[in-house]
Amino acid sequence: MSQGLLHGILPGLADEAGLIAGIDEAGRGCLAGPVVAGAVILPADYDLPGLTDSKKLSEAARDVLADQIRKQAVCWSLGVCRAQVVDQINILQATFRAMARSVIHLKVRPSILLIDGNKTIPVSHFNGVAGYQQEWIIKGDEKIPEISAASILAKTFRDSLMVKLEKRYPGYGFAIHKGYGTKFHMDAVRENGPCLIHRLTFKGVLPEKKKSGQESLCLPGI
Repeated sequence: MSQGLLHGILPGLADEAGLIAGIDEAGRGCLAGPVVAGAVILPADYDLPGLTDSKKLSEAARDVLADQIRKQAVCWSLGVCRAQVVDQINILQATFRAMARSVIHLKVRPSILLIDGNKTIPVSHFNGVAGYQQEWIIKGDEKIPEISAASILAKTFRDSLMVKLEKRYPGYGFAIHKGYGTKFHMDAVRENGPCLIHRLTFKGVLPEKKKSGQESLCLPGI
């Protein structure tokens, strides 16, 4: 089995890293739907032209790359946290939980996790599974191929899920905006109220409540 490499981005870890798992999420800033995390280990000889941050790719390009990533990866996995869980434990902790789930379900245990952003996953989210070496990397989805691949798998899966959820909860435009706070989406929420996949703790989903002239009691989305 081929090993994933750092591809020269972080040479200080190369000798000890072994199998590298890139971790990234999709949907953290959405007003509706789950947060999804991807974990990917790539082989040394991967061939994925155009691999970069999923947000910089067209939908068609993401779909093509996602198919190739699934075929070429040493292994890959996705973790999902529903909107209700986001409301219960907050979006940051739900993101950590989704990331941990994606790692735990990899068929091959990685030697190190490279995580997009500026935080590592708290040990408590791994449900007793022995700890992993972790490194966070700001804009890692632009720098580390494994993280780019994880971002693409997470986003394409989540986007396809939101298209399906549009059929179950019509009228909100989920197939178009995928749960982000567009004007159409916000207008639909104001007209129809939230549905079961909305994040009720996110600002703008529920009507703002006023108390003694204070600001809204709704918690802002993170």
